[in-house]
This record gives sequence, C-alpha cells and structure tokens, in this order.
Amino acid sequence: MSGICDGRVVIVTGAGRGIGRGHALEYAHQGAKVVVNDLGAEVDGSGGSTGPAGEVVEEIRAMGGEAVANGDNVADWEGAQRLINTAIESFGRLDVLVNNAGILRDRMLTNMTEQEWDAVINVHLKGTFAPARWAAAYWREETKAGRTNDARIINTSSASGLYGNVGQTNYGAAKAGIASFTIIAAKELARYGVTVNAIAPGARTRMTENLGLGAIEVAPDQFDSFAPENIAPLVVWLGSTQAADITGQVFNVAGGTISIAEGWHRGPQAAQDDRWNPAELDKVVHDLVAQARPPAGMGG
Repeated sequence: MSGICDGRVVIVTGAGRGIGRGHALEYAHQGAKVVVNDLGAEVDGSGGSTGPAGEVVEEIRAMGGEAVANGDNVADWEGAQRLINTAIESFGRLDVLVNNAGILRDRMLTNMTEQEWDAVINVHLKGTFAPARWAAAYWREETKAGRTNDARIINTSSASGLYGNVGQTNYGAAKAGIASFTIIAAKELARYGVTVNAIAPGARTRMTENLGLGAIEVAPDQFDSFAPENIAPLVVWLGSTQAADITGQVFNVAGGTISIAEGWHRGPQAAQDDRWNPAELDKVVHDLVAQARPPAGMGG
C-alpha cells in the first residue's frame, strides 16, 4: 500500500475501536507503519484486554500493511515511554503521534466524586501529555544529532471542552486543557521540526451513544455522517508531509464538514487611567457583556 503517508511511522492511542480504529486503518491504507495502542478497557476506563488492538493489527496486516500492538496505559509515565519506544524499536523511528485515548465518567458537578474527576483528567490530559513528552524528547535528540524531523502530534479535544456540555465538567476541563496544550506545544516544538494540532471530532462511538447517536439509522446507500471513520481523513492528512506548515490549530470535524475552532480573543473592553471603584462596575460590566458575542453552543 502507498499513499500520502507512505513509509511514515505512526502511533495511534485508543486505536482498538471507534475513531482511533479508523485513524489506524486509514494511516495504514495511506502507507504508514502503525503502532496500535489500546488497553481494551470499557468506556469508563474499567477492565482491559489485548483483543481490540490485536484485531486492528490483524486487519492492517491483512491489507498488506505493517502494524504492531501496544497495550500500555498512556497515562502511566513509564508506560508512555514504552509506547514511544515500541515505534522506534519496531520500525526504526517515529514520525506521528495521534493522542486519541479517552474515557467518560459523566456526572453533574454536585454529585461528581473525586475519583470520577481524577480518572477523566488522568486519561485525557495526562494521557496526552505523557506520550507527547516522550515523543518530543525523542525528536529533540534527533535534532541534536543533526537529523531533520518532519514530525507531527495530533491531539483530540472535544466540543465539550471548546463550547461546554452539561454533565461533563471533568471531561470538558480535560478537553479544553488539551486544546491549550496543543497551542503551547506547537510554539515550543517548532524548533525541532514538529507540528502540533488538535481535532474536536463528532461521530458515533461508545462515548457518544448516550447522546442519541447510537440510535440513528442510515440506509445502506446513504452517507453516514456520524460514522467514526469520517474523522480519519483530516487526521491522516495532518500527519502527512503535506501538512508541514499547519500548526497550533484546533479543527472541528464531523461527517464531511471541517472547520477551524477559533479560540479565545480579546473582546469589548472598558479602560480608564485609574483603579476601578467596585461600585462603578455594575453598568460597565453589563455593557461589556451586552456587546460581547454570546458563548457558542455545542455546535460551535
């Protein structure tokens, strides 16, 4: 197989099912060698098995591609290092890291437990940081050795983090953090030939079934706009050599639609050459809020 990622070495986390599986298969279809990472856990992060990752590896090999499975926990410091080493030891280098792994522990804030908060922040936010950190260290050493990188990190944010969704303070906080992480990492890693971008995907997966997407039926001859594999084309393009000039961006992607998520901008302001008196701020703040764009809904 050959395509726009011919010969590139790619890690996809959470690649045993859903969106991650679509990424892994499309990267392989486009000529990449793929490390398929997945714990095989339930949607809430409990349990685990090697089955899903192995099954995707077998699919790739049946297509004529090259792939290996990895079952490390991306939120574990040493596990994340082993994941990066798996690519280097198996295929000689690493070109692309796709951070996709995630879990859900939805709960209203008044009922959320510490464990539910910690579990989601750990898998999503630390599970993005830890692999990215070890990958960045590898690419920095490559640069120091005089070798040139054309490398990519592609993270997974969410509309819940960018625009807000009730019942997901833990998940939304993690996903908003990933968006900010992406922008900052892009600035830091440019010197090493690494671009960093993120996506906020919309698709039918185990994590969105509770939103009603699992009940949508599509005729065999119709385009399934909620199919998880629709997310892969953008992620694969971002991982290709064609995307070398795109960095620090967050993309919304669902079905056949791609858009840029425009981040925080300074809006209406009021200023004076003295400290504000709190009693003066009632009209000032209300006027500013009235002039400002309202927060976006889940559709952006």
